[in-house]
Amino acid sequence: MSAAPRDPRPLVGEPLSLDLLNTRWMADGARQDLLTDVDGLTVWLAANGLDDRFGADEATLEHVLRARDAISTVVDGPDTAAGIARVNKILGHGRIRATLTAQGPGEEPEFRDATWGAAWLAARDYLTLLATAPDRIRPCAHEACVLHFFDTSRNGTRRWCSMAACGNRAKASRHYARGREA
Repeated sequence: MSAAPRDPRPLVGEPLSLDLLNTRWMADGARQDLLTDVDGLTVWLAANGLDDRFGADEATLEHVLRARDAISTVVDGPDTAAGIARVNKILGHGRIRATLTAQGPGEEPEFRDATWGAAWLAARDYLTLLATAPDRIRPCAHEACVLHFFDTSRNGTRRWCSMAACGNRAKASRHYARGREA
């Protein structure tokens, strides 16, 4: 089995639901989308350690895209009834089964149709983030960036998806504007 192609996205490693949103990003002023085909889905599944649990096929891609759109709707406008209904529809394709393991109580997700698994896990992850710290689910503050992150900074004031990219661009822009005013 060959390794998945390199992940081209500028921000990876966010919680699953936000990592799914970050399969769309801006590069050189143009919108990019990792999930235009099954190859991109293969990259995303591998990046999140899901490639051994779920296949990269057209049905899984369709379901993951539905989950991305649903999560995007509620992240960008959390009080939208339509977005909430769309997330709930994704969640309707799976459930948590309580288990007992050698380590103690556990939970195991179950799906009637495994092609919904990755989409369901992303929607479930969003619920976990909401239960943990909903105020730390953030869009990047740079006006040309469409990425999202979960703020894990100590004081909860992170503004940029990446200080090296968007944060630096914003600082450079402010510096340039101050120089032009002088």
